[in-house]
Amino acid sequence: MKKVEAIIKPFKLDEVKDALAEVGIQGMTVTEVKGFGRTGGKKEVYRGSAYVVDFVPKVKLDIVVPDHMVQSVIDAIEKSAKTGRIGDGKIFVVPVDEAVRIRTGERGEDAI
Repeated sequence: MKKVEAIIKPFKLDEVKDALAEVGIQGMTVTEVKGFGRTGGKKEVYRGSAYVVDFVPKVKLDIVVPDHMVQSVIDAIEKSAKTGRIGDGKIFVVPVDEAVRIRTGERGEDAI
């Protein structure tokens, strides 16, 4: 099993969610996060003064999937979240050693 973590622009969430549903994803965790990458944030003007906003609002998706679904999940996220502009986000894939469904005690892929 793998956990696919995707950091995307907030307005792309519905498109990404729909694309993931099409490849068979039935559940995910969505978190509102803030951060910055290579650009280091963005400049904004407030009451005539320019300042840098260090942390840009993003949405983080956590999806645990069987190994055979990883590539289709990555492709769905990449295609639906892409705008072609700076700040489209990142996708990370992390190994998952174990998963347990608390209610039933199911383990491994049965738990996801």
